[in-house]
Amino acid sequence: MKNFWQELKKPFFCLAPMSDVTDIAFRQIIAKYSKNRNNKNEIVFWTEFVATDGLANKFGRKKLSHILKFKENERPIVAQVFGANPENMKKACQYIASLDFDGIDINMGCPDKSVIAQGAGSALIKNHKLAREIIKAAQDGVEATGKKIPVSVKTRVGFNKEDIDNWIPELLKENILALTVHLRTKKEMSEVPAHWEYIKKIKKLIEKSGKDIVLIGNGDVKSIEEAKEKAKKYGCDGVMIGRGVFGNPWFFNDAKNISLEEKLNVLVEHTKLFEKELGEIKSFDVMKKHYKAYVNGFDGAKELRVKLMNTKNSKEVEAIIKEFLKKH
Repeated sequence: MKNFWQELKKPFFCLAPMSDVTDIAFRQIIAKYSKNRNNKNEIVFWTEFVATDGLANKFGRKKLSHILKFKENERPIVAQVFGANPENMKKACQYIASLDFDGIDINMGCPDKSVIAQGAGSALIKNHKLAREIIKAAQDGVEATGKKIPVSVKTRVGFNKEDIDNWIPELLKENILALTVHLRTKKEMSEVPAHWEYIKKIKKLIEKSGKDIVLIGNGDVKSIEEAKEKAKKYGCDGVMIGRGVFGNPWFFNDAKNISLEEKLNVLVEHTKLFEKELGEIKSFDVMKKHYKAYVNGFDGAKELRVKLMNTKNSKEVEAIIKEFLKKH
């Protein structure tokens, strides 16, 4: 099997899959300002997660196809899926494999109530038998295409309490090639600091399994320096970053002293790209999530943010930013 995970220079860094955040517009901005700008760091992109129940039929595929759009400058890129129906998982992964992604990742950590109600996401932490069936189904789907795309899992350290010794070995029984662990339980959400000390425990279980599985840690990383420190201190192969990337397309390049003018001009560029790629699919309000992150920590930020939150399109955003920069 072609396994890009083993070819990555370690430690490597991953853009976490975040619903209505890591869409193609956001990834393209990160690719331009972070991934492809003289960057010596290895970076892996993830899509937003996509429902395998939807992808299992042609109507659903058409509706969800925007989530699986990507461009060559985003490679290596992993499509993340969620679902609790093995047959639909197989069909969806067969379809995804045909789109030539570098990898497929199964979400077994999402704490969203609507996802858990389906028996998917972090609900699978409590259903080991189904979790293993889901992994096998994903691999069967890939194999049906004749492609050699690695399947991986992203999960948490437990549901209501830390349950690494019972949960992780179940995943390791299957042929996954990478494992990402958000170092909190589902119950903890993001309300407590991530338990990075658990990485060593998980690493020992991987070593005990005798398998060559790449381990990625996730939780509370605010800079690329911190990511490198955590990889070195705890011994994981890669680090996944979520919220730390918000409003900072330069994150993976570790660029310092980005001027306010450049930051706000990239905000405009991001907005235009969102409108071009997703304007007919997503509400403009989805783009506004990013404004809170781009616009903070400088004089007049609050007032500017209020104005931007009332805009309806990229032309209005551009006019407001131009006016602000003229005055400041």
